[in-house]
Amino acid sequence: MIAFPLLGAFILLVFNRFTNRWGHLLGVAMSLASFVVAVLAFFELIGFGEDERRRAVHLYEFIPNLDINMGLLIDPLSISFALLITGVGSLIHIYSIGYMAHDEHRRRFFAYLNLFVAAMLLLVLADNYVGLFIGWEGVGLASYLLIGFWQFKPSAAVAAKKAFVVNRVGDFGLLVGMFVIFTTYQTLSFAELKPIQAENGTTLAIGLLLLLGACGKSAQLPLQSWLLDAMEGPTPVSALIHAATMVTAGVYLVVRSGAYFFPEGSGAALAVAIVGAATLLAGAIIGCAKDDIKKGLAGSTMSQIGYMMLGAGLGPAGYAFAIGHLITHGFFKADLFLGAGSVMHGMNDEVDMRKYGGLRKYMPLTFITFFVGYLAIIGFPLLSGYFTKDGIIETAVHHSPILGWLAVLGAGITGFYMSRMVFMTFFGEKRWAEGAHPHESPAVMTWPLILLSIGSIGLGGYLVLNGTLYNFLRPAVGGEAGAAPHFDPFTTPGLATLALVAVGAGYAWMKYGRVEVPAVQPRGSFLTTFARRDLYGDALNESLFMRPGQWLTRIAVFFDNRGIDGLVNGLAAGIGGSSGRLRRIQTGFARTYALSIFIGAALLTGALLLVGTI
Repeated sequence: MIAFPLLGAFILLVFNRFTNRWGHLLGVAMSLASFVVAVLAFFELIGFGEDERRRAVHLYEFIPNLDINMGLLIDPLSISFALLITGVGSLIHIYSIGYMAHDEHRRRFFAYLNLFVAAMLLLVLADNYVGLFIGWEGVGLASYLLIGFWQFKPSAAVAAKKAFVVNRVGDFGLLVGMFVIFTTYQTLSFAELKPIQAENGTTLAIGLLLLLGACGKSAQLPLQSWLLDAMEGPTPVSALIHAATMVTAGVYLVVRSGAYFFPEGSGAALAVAIVGAATLLAGAIIGCAKDDIKKGLAGSTMSQIGYMMLGAGLGPAGYAFAIGHLITHGFFKADLFLGAGSVMHGMNDEVDMRKYGGLRKYMPLTFITFFVGYLAIIGFPLLSGYFTKDGIIETAVHHSPILGWLAVLGAGITGFYMSRMVFMTFFGEKRWAEGAHPHESPAVMTWPLILLSIGSIGLGGYLVLNGTLYNFLRPAVGGEAGAAPHFDPFTTPGLATLALVAVGAGYAWMKYGRVEVPAVQPRGSFLTTFARRDLYGDALNESLFMRPGQWLTRIAVFFDNRGIDGLVNGLAAGIGGSSGRLRRIQTGFARTYALSIFIGAALLTGALLLVGTI
C-alpha cells in the first residue's frame, strides 16, 4: 500500500520533465494500485476470526538498543483508514487530471499527491509511535508542498509556511508525549497498549500532549488558524487534506491511543470532548460568514472534525460513531470540495459566492452531486451524516448533557451555513462577473463526484445500523461484545437536532434564497465581523505569542549585544589599550634600557636588604 504511491512520487520527482506527458497517469495508477492492495487486505483480514484480526508485519530493527522496531499493523482500525485514504484519494487523483489539465507543473502536482497518500498510509499502518511520527512528519511536508504549490502567489507561500509552523507546535506535543510514554512504560509499540491506571498525573500528561499533537493536525482549537488559509492551494489539495488525509490524523491518534485517554482517574478524555465541542461550534460560526466557497467548506471541516473529536472523547461507546462519521465525512466533504472546484472551473476560478447564482441550470451534474453532499452533511434523514453525526450527538447527550446539547446547537448552525452556500451558489439570479460562461465540467471530473455522492447516500446507514462498524472495530479499540450503541432517531436530542437543522435551513432561505443577494458584502453586525475574522484567532495568536516572542527576541538580542558581546569586546579593548600603553616603554634607546636595568637592580637590592633586616 505504501510502496506504490511512494514509488510514483519518486519516479515523477527524479525523472522530472521526462514524465510530463504521462506523469499524471502514473500518479493515478499508483494510487489505484494501493487501493486494490487495501481492498485485498481488507477481505483477507475479515477472513480471520474476530480475535485474530491483528496482523503485524515486522520490517527491521529501527533502534536496537532501545528495542524499537519498524513494522506495519493491519487491524480493523488501520484498514478502515487505509480504505478511505486510498479510495477517496484515488478519486481525487482522477478528478485532478481534468482540474490541473492546463497547469504546466501537473506532473509535480501528482508527485506531491502520491507523496501525501504514502505518508498518510505510513501514519495509519505503522505499528508503533516512531513509525507513526515519521508518517506524521511526511504528511506535514506534503501539505506544505501542496498548499504552496502555486508559489508565484505570495498568499499561497505564506499559507504553506503558516500551516507548517502551526503544525510544528502540535508535533512538539506528540514528540514529548512519545518521550514520556517510553520513559514511563519502556515501549512505543501499539501491541503493548493495554488499559492502565493513572500514575501521579503521568497518564494525564501523556493524554494532553497527544491531544496537542491531534489539535495541530486536525485543526482543533487552539491550533486551527492554519486551516482556512490552506485554501490557497489547488482545490483537489483541499479535498485531500480535508476529506481523506491530514485532518483525520488527529482523530486516528486519539482513538489509537485510547489507553492513555481512558484510565481510571484521568481527565484527558474529557479534555478531548471539550476541545471537540468548542471546535465544532467555532468552525460552524466561521462558516456562517464566509463568502469564499472554499473557506466556508474549510470552516465546515473544522466543525465536523470537532464532532469526531467529541465522539472520540466518549470512549468505545463513541469510537464507532466518530470513525463512522470520519469515513462518511470523507465522502461527502470530498464531494463538496470537488463540487466547489467544478464550480470554480466553470466560473474562471471565481471563489466569491456573491458572484455566483443560478448555476444549477448550467451545471446540473455538479449541482445534483453537491446537493447530495449538502444533505448528507446537515444530517438529512437516511443520508450518511444523519446516522453518524446524530449518533455522536445522542452518545454525547447520554455521557455529558452540556457537551451533547452544544453539539445539537452546532447541527442547527450547520443547517444554516450549508444552506446559505447552496442558495448563494445554485439558486437566485445571476450575479456573474462580465466574461463568465459557466459550463459543466468534463467527465473525468464529474464521475468522481457521482461516486462520492453515492457513498454520501448509503454509507452511513450501512456502518451504523446493526452495529456493523462497532463490531468490526471492537477488537482494535475495545468495547463489550454485543454492546453496540443503538441508533434511535426518535430520541429528544435526535428530534431536536432535526428541528434545529430545519430552522437553520429555513432562516438561510429567508436571508439568501427568496431575496436578492447583494453583490457587495454588507458590513454586518459585530458577530458577523467576529466570524469573518475567524473569531480573531490570528489576532489572539499575535497578541499572546507573536508579539511577546518579538519582545523576548529583542531583549535577548540587546542582552547579547550589550551584555555578552559588550563584555567580550570590552575585555578585548582593555587588553588592546593596555598593550598600546605598555608598548611605549620600548623606545629603542640603549640609555633608556640601561636606566631601567639600574632602577630594577636598585629596587631588587633594596628589597633584599629589607628582607634581611626583618
